[in-house]
Amino acid sequence: MARQPTDLADPRVAALVTACESGMKALLQTDRAEVFFYSANGHGGWEAVIANLVGAGTAILVPGTGHFSDSWAEQVAAFGGEALRTPYTEGMPIDPAAVEAALRDDSMHRIAAVFVVHTDTASATTSDLAALRRAIDAARHPALFVVDVVASLAAAPFAMDALGVDVAIGASQKGMMLPPGMAFVAANERALAVARGTVAPRFYWDWARRRSEFSYLKFCGTPPLSHLAGLEAALGLIETEGLDRVHARHARLAAAVHAAVTAWGQGGALRLFTRTREARSVSVTAVEVAPGIDPEKLRSVARERFQVAIAGGLGPLHGRVFRIGHLGDMNEAMLLGCLAGVQAALQAEGIACVGGVDAAIASLLE
Repeated sequence: MARQPTDLADPRVAALVTACESGMKALLQTDRAEVFFYSANGHGGWEAVIANLVGAGTAILVPGTGHFSDSWAEQVAAFGGEALRTPYTEGMPIDPAAVEAALRDDSMHRIAAVFVVHTDTASATTSDLAALRRAIDAARHPALFVVDVVASLAAAPFAMDALGVDVAIGASQKGMMLPPGMAFVAANERALAVARGTVAPRFYWDWARRRSEFSYLKFCGTPPLSHLAGLEAALGLIETEGLDRVHARHARLAAAVHAAVTAWGQGGALRLFTRTREARSVSVTAVEVAPGIDPEKLRSVARERFQVAIAGGLGPLHGRVFRIGHLGDMNEAMLLGCLAGVQAALQAEGIACVGGVDAAIASLLE
């Protein structure tokens, strides 16, 4: 990423863009979707989707997953759309039955799309996309299936075409191992057709405007060349390791974190926020603390005394959880160092915890 960006007419720019497009299609496992890159974070990716699919009064079903589904629904409403939601139970993934019921109730097919957050970063909960696709099909509803893979891509299995996903949204800063600042959207022809019929003002986000043989027009101006250079390298690293091995590594490391938290929780001070084992994210783990424990103070101790940065709670979970990220460029030694730092911080704060690091090691030795 530190290499000097080149003039936009340099043929290496077109080659770089083409490599990133083809690499992302391979990672997403799609032959049907076109990839668009934006100088933006994940919320910018959301906005690109909304600008192309949501006109005034357009109904969108946003199944409840917590903070990020709430945020996406608010963004839909800000554009004049009607955001419909399904009930959310803390610590649980999206309920496919609730999605199916909502779509069956929509006999006039007002709902244009179902906007799903695959892994909610705030709650560290992953929903079953195949089950949600089956729910849409069972309701015999034509809604587009739109999936946020910001916190899951290149960590958890995701096959866009096989899952029947029409639009996928992601960002650079998580499983792609890059600094924040670049978002992408992959849209298939079905979604592109809906976008062509959407009556809404748009320019920078417009998929139709970005479909061009000229590289710079694909970015509505100057491309984020440094991010694209990094993306090409990241895709190469993933390809060299092998996607199945990448997924297996994330699952192995996540299991070690879950084992550590379970051991720490024997003292009654902590527990895994996600209630069901199969819904626990391989990307990030949310740890709920007992009343009276301040996770923000714990984060400060971990950072200042033991040089380990852990994340705090977002939205309604602020002050209730801390989060451990374990995705991207991560291996066993890095993870065990993190867990030891967290355990040291817990002990420094007088919080009952035993055996977390040992439990993680035992998990890794299985």
